[in-house]
Amino acid sequence: MGLQIPALNIKDLSVASSVVASEEIFGKPFNETLVHQLVTKYLAGSRAGTKAQKTRSDVSGGGAKPWRQKGTGRARSGTTRSPVWRTGGVAFAARPRNYDQKLNRKMFRTGLVSILSELLRQDRLIVIDSLSLESAKTKELSLKIKNFEATRSVLIVDVIDDNLALASRNITSLNVLEVNNLNPVLLVGADKVIITKDALKQLEERLA
Repeated sequence: MGLQIPALNIKDLSVASSVVASEEIFGKPFNETLVHQLVTKYLAGSRAGTKAQKTRSDVSGGGAKPWRQKGTGRARSGTTRSPVWRTGGVAFAARPRNYDQKLNRKMFRTGLVSILSELLRQDRLIVIDSLSLESAKTKELSLKIKNFEATRSVLIVDVIDDNLALASRNITSLNVLEVNNLNPVLLVGADKVIITKDALKQLEERLA
């Protein structure tokens, strides 16, 4: 048994055909804890982690003692590279680091399945029969997705061709993804997730 999902015509949103989707992928309960962990991993992994500051060992100069230890009336000082000096290093300097979090393959799959199942339950996952663009013009694609009335939408296809890549890059409210590069953060934040029949079958094979 599978879930019978209508496949719409993208031009007028009429039912063009239907597709049978796997309940193992689109019929699972929502696991909020796991989805939160999955989204957190993606957000953490997107952090650059390239911030860097100089410690006292990185600052140039300061090889000689600024003044003698006693008799000057000033506080003793051994080097101008000390953090207490204006030109010195930083006491607890930021260093380049990797913010990525570990999440094993099974947890990733289960979290993604949970998101897809919830999208379908909330009628936010829409299957379209096909998508073809005659040109790379943004206007053509914009007119096709206008009927979905979504502020933020994600379009999932099996392959992003040149026309689709060029036509979608100026539509700020639309993110186009291939099945092999799904982003849980974009899926959770989208008002509508539009997926082609071919992409749906490829997605089932990947998550099976």
